[in-house]
Amino acid sequence: MPKFVQHGKTYNNPVEYALGKIGGKWKMPILWRLREQKKRYGELKTSLDGITHKMLSTQLKELEKDQLLKRIVYEVIPPKVEYELTALGKTAIPIIETLRNWGITMMKHDGVKQGLPKA
Repeated sequence: MPKFVQHGKTYNNPVEYALGKIGGKWKMPILWRLREQKKRYGELKTSLDGITHKMLSTQLKELEKDQLLKRIVYEVIPPKVEYELTALGKTAIPIIETLRNWGITMMKHDGVKQGLPKA
């Protein structure tokens, strides 16, 4: 496949493009945590050990911009915001699950002695 440009960035293939959408340390774990139900910001923050407020906020905005999740704002006091996967975001879950399972296989292969990873 020839190179292509999207939003000013050059990609060499579809895998590189897909990883641009869900790659990195935090995007897949965020999507994975939203796979079964919507969550509030604080629930996500608590479940992602080591993520900073700035990083979580940035990643959520990028995932929303890419239409993988949606932000739901409830007009109550105090304000309530929840995040949930879109139909497009749900299509990433089988891919993440496959990568997760392969990661577990590789951990066993490499002799990693640790509990089951969260994602």
